[in-house]
Amino acid sequence: EVRRDPEADGIEEILPDSPLALNEEQEAALKVILESISTSTVSHPPSPILLHGVTGSGKTEVYLQAARATLDIGKTVLVLVPEISLTPQTVRRFRARFASIQEQVAVLHSNLSQGERFDEWHRIRKGIARIVIGARSAVFAPLPDLGLILVDEEHENTYKQDQIPRYHGRDVAVLRASLENCTIVLGSATPSLESFQNTLEGKYKLVRLAKRADGQSLPLIRVLDMRLEKQKQKGGMAILSDRLRNALEQRLLKNEQSILFLNRRGFARSLQCPSCGHVCMCPHCSVSLTYHREDERLMCHICGHQAVVPRKCPECRDPAIALQGYGTQKVEEILAKVLPKAKIARIDADAMRKKHALRDLLNAFQARKIDVLIGTQMIAKGLHFPNVTLVGILNADIGLHVPDFRAGERVFQLLTQVAGRAGRGDLEGEVIVQTFTPHSPSVQFARHHDFDGFAEQELEFRRQFVFPPFAHCAVLTSRSTHERRAEFTLQTLHRRLTEDPPPGLMIGEPMPSPLVKTHGQFRFQLMLRSTKARPMTRHVQQVLQKTTLPEDVTVVFDMDAWSFT
Repeated sequence: EVRRDPEADGIEEILPDSPLALNEEQEAALKVILESISTSTVSHPPSPILLHGVTGSGKTEVYLQAARATLDIGKTVLVLVPEISLTPQTVRRFRARFASIQEQVAVLHSNLSQGERFDEWHRIRKGIARIVIGARSAVFAPLPDLGLILVDEEHENTYKQDQIPRYHGRDVAVLRASLENCTIVLGSATPSLESFQNTLEGKYKLVRLAKRADGQSLPLIRVLDMRLEKQKQKGGMAILSDRLRNALEQRLLKNEQSILFLNRRGFARSLQCPSCGHVCMCPHCSVSLTYHREDERLMCHICGHQAVVPRKCPECRDPAIALQGYGTQKVEEILAKVLPKAKIARIDADAMRKKHALRDLLNAFQARKIDVLIGTQMIAKGLHFPNVTLVGILNADIGLHVPDFRAGERVFQLLTQVAGRAGRGDLEGEVIVQTFTPHSPSVQFARHHDFDGFAEQELEFRRQFVFPPFAHCAVLTSRSTHERRAEFTLQTLHRRLTEDPPPGLMIGEPMPSPLVKTHGQFRFQLMLRSTKARPMTRHVQQVLQKTTLPEDVTVVFDMDAWSFT
């Protein structure tokens, strides 16, 4: 029998490594985890442990030593990572540490071929694999005698699945740990406010790693006001500030590496006519088409629709139709002109279409064959490159001004995580944040690496307005190819929900979704909030059962929703 190993065709052979010496904070954290593993019984299931460690504080080393202790007592280990892109790096770390039992490390995620998934699943079922590493779906891995669950970057919204079956990987992991009486560790440099509030209420244990493992200080973060930069460039597009360009040139002279972060792929955000104002829109979604230079196409990032780039404005026939905004492809082109000698690479969903493209590029960056890496949120977390001393965040405002109560929290987390890629080796790190809203609390608290200050202010806001973690928040969405029918269906459901609701249920008004049209369907939604989940769910289900929906209308109820667009 030949096993199809998902990681078998990696370029480099994995060299064994041995446990590193822990500092005092790491020792204390490991002691708490080991005590939890050794004292867990059916009558006394252990409390979940929130490991709040700053970026570069050595959380992975604590995970590895806790996993070793778990295997030594004959139990198994489940490791969850938020992105498939982080799986190869985590697998490499575990296989290097457990080099003598490499075949006992299994990988599970949705990018595996059916054959690979079949083989890995049966190795887990038979008890051959004792460590399972994977994205959210790995939480259902049939591991016998589970002793430890590790949830890395527990704050990530990618743990939430938006298709049926809807579930949150972290929350299912916490439930599974309580059902199997095993220890669970939730690790993050920027814990979700839900998990942090659970520590304040005594439901979870809080363990902190406040210092970087190598004794280095956290990187210095400079915030640049791009409103002033735009004035300098006399109304032109402000993409690279003078400060960031000079910093990039200095790193190149010193043979140090840099990362530039922009959470928007493509070359230009849209194509707009300066005469009549016409913007090329997707015919199936309520978003503008993004220009991709490599393919010479206009593409929709929601449904994938593609269109030919028009030579003239489709409305007024003016040939002066122009590109608006910028994405990672445009940044790559500008950098090639500004730094002609630099080796530049780009990581986004367009550049990483081929299997293993991401892994090969990260290996090249690790081997210092690339000077500047430009990327979207695929590079924001979990990656460890000791030679990176500069991180530039080109537009910190993306994601800040969206209709979502978690927008500020997500921006704070993203800025802190991206900043944490700098100065992870012997060299000091610097982070330059370009923003048009420099006084935003998310930007300022991230600048000072102040998670507690941000959490205190944000939790007070959530408490006053009764949002999670102080209430459960659900979204009821209706969608149809007929706009009026989708709207009328939701209005009917809203009217019936407001008749005899359970006490404490807050029901919002039916509104068009922020992204009103996607994949050719119009969408309307209403938000429901309650401190008690069960009565709210029961009430909605009863109303849905009694309501006959039109054939071409789909209604979706998302409990504890994470997406509001």
